[in-house]
Amino acid sequence: MHRFSIRLLPPAAIFLIFITLSPAAPERTQITLLSTTDLHGHIYPVDYTTNTPSNEGLAKVATLIRKVRAAAGEVLLVDCGDTIQGTPLMYHHNRINNTPTDPMMLVMNALHYDALVVGNHEYNFGLNVLQKARREAQFPWLSANTERTIDNSPAFDARIIKTLHGVRVGVLGLTTPGIPSWEDKENYAGLRFTDPVEAARRGVTNLRKKDKVDVVVLAMHMGLEENLATGIVSASQVPNENAALKIVRSVPGIDVLFMGHTHRTVPSLNVDTTLLTQAGRWGDHLSRADVYLERDDAAAAWRVVAKSSTCIPVESSTKPDPEVLALAKPYHDETQAWLARPIGRSAKALSSAESRLRDTAIIDLVQRVQLDAGKADVSFTASFTLNAHLPKGPVTVRDIAGLYVYDNTLVVIDLTGAQIKEALEHSALYFRPYEQGKTAAQLFDSSIPGYNFDLAEGVDYTIDLRRPQGSRITDLTFGGKPLNPTQHFRVAINNYRLNGGGGYTMFHNARVLYRSNVEIRDLILDWVQTHPDIPSEPTNNWRIKE
Repeated sequence: MHRFSIRLLPPAAIFLIFITLSPAAPERTQITLLSTTDLHGHIYPVDYTTNTPSNEGLAKVATLIRKVRAAAGEVLLVDCGDTIQGTPLMYHHNRINNTPTDPMMLVMNALHYDALVVGNHEYNFGLNVLQKARREAQFPWLSANTERTIDNSPAFDARIIKTLHGVRVGVLGLTTPGIPSWEDKENYAGLRFTDPVEAARRGVTNLRKKDKVDVVVLAMHMGLEENLATGIVSASQVPNENAALKIVRSVPGIDVLFMGHTHRTVPSLNVDTTLLTQAGRWGDHLSRADVYLERDDAAAAWRVVAKSSTCIPVESSTKPDPEVLALAKPYHDETQAWLARPIGRSAKALSSAESRLRDTAIIDLVQRVQLDAGKADVSFTASFTLNAHLPKGPVTVRDIAGLYVYDNTLVVIDLTGAQIKEALEHSALYFRPYEQGKTAAQLFDSSIPGYNFDLAEGVDYTIDLRRPQGSRITDLTFGGKPLNPTQHFRVAINNYRLNGGGGYTMFHNARVLYRSNVEIRDLILDWVQTHPDIPSEPTNNWRIKE
């Protein structure tokens, strides 16, 4: 018979055996990714149209960027487009004094941006302005779905690769393909905008298989195309204008997606295996995404084990960065001097606050300019902002800049009376179906931007909200007589509408009778200088019947 004996090992020996038999703890790291978007030329924390402080702009965002860098060390910093247009400062630079370095590129160079994704508004001032700013950037401009029509070659870099804390990060850039629906053809001559889903699939595959990156980031000038709670797609979009959800649902392998274009603030959204975030607009937020990774040893591949994101707000307590203010000061001072120049006067204060509910003299000023400049019978325009204001007394360039905030040009087209009515019915979709007891203001459809609610001058009409959508325009007359549906008219609109912006398909293929190469804002400035006494009473040619 064999006898067995048990001898207890000392604790130190047990610990050594445990360490020997247990797998080594994995190596871990964290990388930080930052994004801005839709800066639209905002650098100084000021609203140029009112000359008052504002909690936005790249000078304040720079303070947030530097704070994150100080804590995280290496970071990736990208911008998701619509960067070189949008403020009077950028208008003054691009149209009046384009000789110095683009101010946005000057500041972004100082902040060491890694890349910029090309947005649709980069094309507003034409290809010469775009390419000059691109040459002045010390970082690549990305757009994997923009190609030259002459040979199908890429017009921009598709991607960049950057190593952060030993992790290879690939960034793919995409541009909204809706540009031909909004821009004049000469502003994107020689370029084609391809399907962003296919470009994403091809680009992500290359980053994973060819470039062997550990983390894939998609930075794009597009946003969410549908309401996640209802699945309803915004009616005002052009095809593929926004495709974030379509891309992440059909293209595997995207770790983080930085969005833009829609001006929304999206702190953190998980769709399938992708983390999505969006930094608002005008530099009011900075998007931050943190990716946590591990690997078994130095020779192994990194694995993403967790992700998180947030939008860091710019607040009144956020101090603007002194270096950024100093770099932009010459541009800022030139802009302020230009804006302060008086050009006309008004007998009373005029406001756009109620311009989507009743006819107002301030919007009639735009209509009057378009009718005169285009020798038109009828004019269409929208109230782009409810904050426009012309003071009683002297009116300055600043006041007019606050009235017409976009860089649109004037176009006159040939339309029938039936097409004019069709356009007005489309505009009236801005109001939801009638609900008893609701006012017109309570029936605004929040899914339709206010800049897509066009008002007409030259015709008289009523919007009857009690009638079904599509048959709300009543009492439609021209020259005091019912509008003849077969009669042809010279109709003044902006180039955004001509190209189908806002879903006004009745304008898209209309015969062009006249096209101005001058922005409508400049036409208004010229008109006011020629007619310094601004009309202060509305024509009251339209009304809403509730």
